[in-house]
Amino acid sequence: MRQSREDRERIIKILVGSFARNRSVRSICGDDARKRRKLMEYAFNYCNAFGKVYLSEDRQACALVLFPEKKSTTLRTLIWDVSLATRVVGLSKLFNIIKKEAAINKHHPICPIYYLWFLGVDPAVQGSGRGSALMEQLLEDANAMARPVYLETSNPGNLAFYKSMGINVYRELSVGYKIYLLNNCSIIE
Repeated sequence: MRQSREDRERIIKILVGSFARNRSVRSICGDDARKRRKLMEYAFNYCNAFGKVYLSEDRQACALVLFPEKKSTTLRTLIWDVSLATRVVGLSKLFNIIKKEAAINKHHPICPIYYLWFLGVDPAVQGSGRGSALMEQLLEDANAMARPVYLETSNPGNLAFYKSMGINVYRELSVGYKIYLLNNCSIIE
C-alpha cells in the first residue's frame, strides 16, 4: 500500500499533532515538533516498507502497522536508523531508548503479529468516532491475515478505547513512566 506524497504529508501531520503530549514520544523528542515530525517520518518509512499505512477516506485518521518479522537491514534502513539516532534521539538518550524497546519486544510473541505502532486522529476531530472506525478496519485486516494485534500505550486514557475494541492490557512495564502492553488474543506471551 504505497502512499502518495500528499497522503504521506497528511499522515505525518496527523501523527505529529496526535502525539504532541504522548509520554513515550516526548521521552524521545521532548517538546520539539521538528523532532516529532522526524520520528513520524521514520515510523512511516518503516511501515510503508515492512507493514501497512492507513489513511481514512475522510483523511482525518491514520495508522501505521508493522510486521516485525518482515523487517530487514539494508543501506536504506541503516540510514533511517542513524538519522533517527543522531537527529532525533541524541546519543545521550540512545541507550535508554534501546533498553526500553528491548524490554517491550521481550514480551512480544515469536509468531507473526499485527503490530499497531501508531493510530492517530486529527486533534480537531478526536472523539468523533473516526479512530473507532479505523480501528475496526485494522481488526478486520488483522483477522483476515490471522495475526493477533499488539500495541503499546503510555496513555492510560487510551485503555478504555482499546478495551472497547477487544484489545486488553496483558502487561505493564515501568520505564520511568508506565507503558501498557496490549493485545487481542487469549495467548498472552
